[in-house]
Amino acid sequence: MTVHAIKLTSLAHGGGCGCKLAPSVLQDLLSSVPRNNVYSQLLVGTETSDDAAVWQLDDKTCIIATTDFFMPMVDDPFDFGRIAATNAISDIYAMGGTPIMALAILGMPVDKIAPEQVRRILEGGAHVCTAAGIPVAGGHSIDCPEPVYGLAVIGLCRPEELRRNADAKPGDAIILTKPLGVGIYSAAIKKGALAQAGYDDLIATTTLLNRVGAELAKMPDVHAITDVTGFGLLGHGLEMARGSGVTLRIRLDDIPLLPNAAALAQKGFVTGASHRNWASYGNSVTLPRDLPEWRCHLLTDPQTSGGLLVACTRDKAASVTRFILDAGYPAARIIGHAEAGPAAIRFE
Repeated sequence: MTVHAIKLTSLAHGGGCGCKLAPSVLQDLLSSVPRNNVYSQLLVGTETSDDAAVWQLDDKTCIIATTDFFMPMVDDPFDFGRIAATNAISDIYAMGGTPIMALAILGMPVDKIAPEQVRRILEGGAHVCTAAGIPVAGGHSIDCPEPVYGLAVIGLCRPEELRRNADAKPGDAIILTKPLGVGIYSAAIKKGALAQAGYDDLIATTTLLNRVGAELAKMPDVHAITDVTGFGLLGHGLEMARGSGVTLRIRLDDIPLLPNAAALAQKGFVTGASHRNWASYGNSVTLPRDLPEWRCHLLTDPQTSGGLLVACTRDKAASVTRFILDAGYPAARIIGHAEAGPAAIRFE
């Protein structure tokens, strides 16, 4: 039987990190799962919804482990592989670590997708892993109704360089390293409404490795890091606020956006995940009066391979931001600060 090339997004009901379960659903599912705090070597588990698990091997070495996979948000198989791999590796950088090895996770509808397309997906993932300096050392594949690809990634860090999402301090500045709008752009792709320039912007940001996280973790003034993915800026910011026991105050006008994100959001190009995120987190956010709905969707827009959210000492924020800009993240901005108060976010 000959299987011809087909648009990947036509085979999937969702795409990218927008495929995640709604935060409220995930919290309910995990509520009865036993905590693992009986293991003293397990420095980071599920307690604070952090980006990866961390096990302290000895007084000099921590092992970081994560996995991430999803359905395609773009039709080009090589680009899909690159985005998925970049996104999976990001969790290691968000913990302050350096990746050392990856395993591929592959599920494909073998009766619907051409072998050449699957090969290109794997090649895209391997391309990014090579750029990150790690091998794809193995993996697992299944016949699956919808195309799925991602990685399990192992990394290392020194204990003093571990950065969690739960260590922001009152007074810290909050920095975002990449622009928002990835989910909005993917919704436009689904409806054939994203121009080539927009697609190029999408690929540029989603395939930009967050390797700067490993460098930021060496700075004592950087207290907390997390990456912004499927739960949007609001969801992952709220995880930082809850874990740290602080209120985040975020300036709406300082949030970096992809060039056409606002215009597309105003035209209704939003994902179902954006609505689910708002339903899960909306009661923990304070917004300016009469904020238009499209701006709310920018805050809950699911970011696939999004940027890092960084909390650092306020008087060092400008120099840390310059470091991030010089490292190749042109959209990096200081977007707010943390203060003592209830675990919540106030947008101004």
